[in-house]
Amino acid sequence: MEDKVSQQTEPGHLHPITSVIREITTIFNKIGFSVAQGPELEDEFHNFDALNVPPDHPARDMQDTFWVKGNKKLVLRTHTSSVQIRFMESLAKKQQPFKIIIPGKVYRNEATDATHEAQFFQVEGLYVAEKVSMAELKGTLEHFFKEFLGPEAKIRFRASFFGFVEPGVEVDVWYKGRWMEMFGAGLVHPSVFEAAGWDSKKWQGFAFGGGVDRLVLLRYGIDDIRHLYSGDLRLINQF
Repeated sequence: MEDKVSQQTEPGHLHPITSVIREITTIFNKIGFSVAQGPELEDEFHNFDALNVPPDHPARDMQDTFWVKGNKKLVLRTHTSSVQIRFMESLAKKQQPFKIIIPGKVYRNEATDATHEAQFFQVEGLYVAEKVSMAELKGTLEHFFKEFLGPEAKIRFRASFFGFVEPGVEVDVWYKGRWMEMFGAGLVHPSVFEAAGWDSKKWQGFAFGGGVDRLVLLRYGIDDIRHLYSGDLRLINQF
């Protein structure tokens, strides 16, 4: 009976988000990055304060953040950058170089459409050493996108602002004949080191981050991010 059932059962399928996260992890593992994880229910300090996002920053408005009713200090994390702080805190007593990536789900209180969801996945990276340069950041990201999208991929930096890095850049990727905005990145702001208990005069770092879902849409030619969260097995069974 068991043999008959097993013969009639179709093999399962990985969700495309799972497949892409595994591929991203493999690419970064090969150049020395390990995976770090942290809570999706986060406190205000790790989600905002320690990342140099002041109390009057627009990102704290209700339109962007899911706050926990009855507890004004807890939020559904708006980015995986909070894990960077927690990881650095865990090494504050034995400060040493490290490389991590942080894939995980994040939440934003915004209207949904073909390119936006209230929940989605991000991947962030953090490299800390005594000397770190923008050239190393660019080389790391160029390597990743060439591995993920193909050898024709190339990147460019455009100046931008993010509170937790200085200088900050938008990362555009050349893919299939056009430039696409993919990641935000930069050198870690000294205030972030201090908030995590590190000596900002000794240590430097670079950080980068972007949406996994967008990479999934690119890889598989899916035209609506909402399909990824519909629970429709017809989508999953294609992969």
